[in-house]
Amino acid sequence: MSGSALRLGDYLTHILEAIDRIERYCADVNEVTFLANPMVQDAVIRNFEVIGEASKNIERVAPQFVAAHPELPIAFAYDMRNILAHGYYKVDLEVVWRTIERDLPYLRSQVVSALKDV
Repeated sequence: MSGSALRLGDYLTHILEAIDRIERYCADVNEVTFLANPMVQDAVIRNFEVIGEASKNIERVAPQFVAAHPELPIAFAYDMRNILAHGYYKVDLEVVWRTIERDLPYLRSQVVSALKDV
């Protein structure tokens, strides 16, 4: 599928798929294991980048949707993506872990709810 054929629902689905992957990668992992495992870190960071990129695409193709759903952390997700992608040498992995633990469940529920409006 070409980029121009993607729509709002596709981008929201991409976010859910990335959340699913992060949850799978971290299913049997605690913070200590996460901080010691570069392969899991890389996999998780890659999927946070996907979440951020999909969020930016949502903002680009559906600004009215973003305005109607202020509960979706669209700008934050893209900002995090930029930090992870461009500040790769100074990523705080403890912050990444806290984001997995504290923010992903909320993000999942908000995206699932938002998909009902698409």
